[in-house]
Amino acid sequence: MKIRSHSESHIVELDDGSRWKIFPGDLDLTLNWKPETEIVVMPADDDLSSHLLVGGDAKVRAIAEGESWSAGEVKAVLKEG
Repeated sequence: MKIRSHSESHIVELDDGSRWKIFPGDLDLTLNWKPETEIVVMPADDDLSSHLLVGGDAKVRAIAEGESWSAGEVKAVLKEG
């Protein structure tokens, strides 16, 4: 799939209409994504995110736009590095 919109750094909309919230610790990995970047959506194998968005030499954790991470989860992962 291609990127339809990535105007907000933490939200990516794909050409199938799906909208994904990027994990805060992975935002820097999406900086080089362009509209022509091919993105593959895969189920995640962890408790933090429901999916992985893979494209442009980056693999980022994501959840559907309407979902949210708890502040504790985000802090714990970012603290780990």
